[in-house]
Amino acid sequence: MTLYIVAGIAIFIIYILLLLPGRMPKEVDDRLWTSYYAHRGLHEKDKSIPENSMTAFRKAVDAGYGIEMDLNLTADGRIIVFHDDNLLRLCGADKLITDCTYEELLAYNLENTGEKIPLFEDVLSMVDGQVPLIVELKNTKHLNELCSKTAEHLDHYDGLYCVESFQPLIVRWFYKNRPDVVRGQLSVGRKSLKGLDVKLWQWLLIISFATNFICRPHFMAFYHGDARRKLGLSLFHLLTGRLVGWTVQDTDDIEYCKKKFDAIIFEYFEP
Repeated sequence: MTLYIVAGIAIFIIYILLLLPGRMPKEVDDRLWTSYYAHRGLHEKDKSIPENSMTAFRKAVDAGYGIEMDLNLTADGRIIVFHDDNLLRLCGADKLITDCTYEELLAYNLENTGEKIPLFEDVLSMVDGQVPLIVELKNTKHLNELCSKTAEHLDHYDGLYCVESFQPLIVRWFYKNRPDVVRGQLSVGRKSLKGLDVKLWQWLLIISFATNFICRPHFMAFYHGDARRKLGLSLFHLLTGRLVGWTVQDTDDIEYCKKKFDAIIFEYFEP
């Protein structure tokens, strides 16, 4: 029996070592954790203001909300703010982002509006530090290029921001190359995995916190609907890691989310 107890304690200690968050950089502004973040900006459900558009971002700034946005890389190495790998859903053209130059993308509008896909540098210039940012880097075969170019832009940005990704190698890149940038690992429960660009083996590593050992995220960004009774999340929080809940809508249990998460990413309403 003693052997089983020792083995159990050893396994628990190993699990805690896997879970450990990164040491938070000194003098991190509390606004990073006390803000509400507009998911892809303050866009409208009727698509009159498209997601990840300059208008959606301006509306969020004017309302005083933080902004969550998605970064992708074009064929000519420009960083754009766009969620999908393909133009089909938002622009009506069945083309991959990675096959298009930025000049080619200017031929397309977001939804049925006059909005164009914005450059990351233009969004940073417009926001100009007025509200905090959560910058999600999308999975791409050129992830090192995306990471390095994103970091170069952020190196010259005076505003408050953090980065996150579903791809642990992106989180690791910032751990190794920009250790003072607050970084987060995106994750989700099994029931909500469908439709996300996350391979099953990758998700298994993330959900078990096995990638924390090589990435040491400062926060976990978790889908709020899957967060209940997740022992790993509670332990991660207890070990001083921060929790960010996405994507909360007005029909969700907002009071639970306020208690569970340090920051909330919301959509289609103003909390």
